[in-house]
Amino acid sequence: MKLNTLYILFIFLFFSCNEKENTVISFYYWKTNYQLSATEQEVIRENNIQKMYIRYFDIDLNPKKKAAFPRSPIHFIQKPTVKNIVPVVYIKNDVMLQTALDVYDLAQKTVRFIETINRANRLNCNEIQIDCDWSLDSKANYLAFIERCKRISNKKVSATIRLHQVKYFEKTKIPNVDSGVLMYYNMGTIAMKSGNSIYDRSIAKRYISSLKKYPMALNIALPIYAWGIHSRDNIILGLRSKLTIEDLQKDENFLAVTATTFKVIQSNYRKGVFYKKEDLVKIEAITANDLKGMVEDLEENLAQKPKEIIFYDLDQDNLKNYEKNIFKQVSSCF
Repeated sequence: MKLNTLYILFIFLFFSCNEKENTVISFYYWKTNYQLSATEQEVIRENNIQKMYIRYFDIDLNPKKKAAFPRSPIHFIQKPTVKNIVPVVYIKNDVMLQTALDVYDLAQKTVRFIETINRANRLNCNEIQIDCDWSLDSKANYLAFIERCKRISNKKVSATIRLHQVKYFEKTKIPNVDSGVLMYYNMGTIAMKSGNSIYDRSIAKRYISSLKKYPMALNIALPIYAWGIHSRDNIILGLRSKLTIEDLQKDENFLAVTATTFKVIQSNYRKGVFYKKEDLVKIEAITANDLKGMVEDLEENLAQKPKEIIFYDLDQDNLKNYEKNIFKQVSSCF
């Protein structure tokens, strides 16, 4: 009798553990051409990636006509092999700020363009995602746009959520979407003398406790990218994507002046960008320890466990900065 009781208990514990839902790993893909390298394909296989969030196009504002238009649509040189793809449309807030914006027309054109891309490439999707950092002044247009997209697309609609929209959700409101994704990056000021603008733990802590009160369940997007802030005569010239400390350490045209800042000692062109002598480049990146720290803070403050961790973004230049098992390590922390 005692053995039978122990056996039943063992079976119960076994199936209880198996029923525990693991946090799924996904990726954003943010290039104009969809063509995976061998490294990118390997990461998809090793992490059993079933879902990819693919930027289909941006919606920008024509400065002369003040009209919204699609910019840089995706070209599928390869067909995605993952089970599910989610088209992502990035909308500049300037578009939503237009007082005369025809929200219904824009939603119709947005959904139609997604369908056109899918038909041309024989792709199917059951979800679309809208990425927009809406504000108090644009929320009416944005919320109406989301409602219209849901109605005419007949698909699930997800939306990206920023930390300030979590903390002040009673003012910024919550879009009527099927799910939200907390963008846990780009939280600081882009400047030469401030902290890391991609991720600043001190800034995050000003907002993160608000997650406990946020009414909508959230998945999490985490950064795995690096960039350089390029300045000349104390003026920021721009962000240089996928630039790392190791890249500049190997380049004789640059000299390290701090652990993360380099001076141009000889004018040169690098990947089509002109760097003038005396220019400065500050490298900002995310380490494996940063990722683990993010997850620790999030795990303590989220109202419920996320179903999905989405890493931004799948690119071999980003992947080379991490050990192969980093994605599983991070997702297992929840």
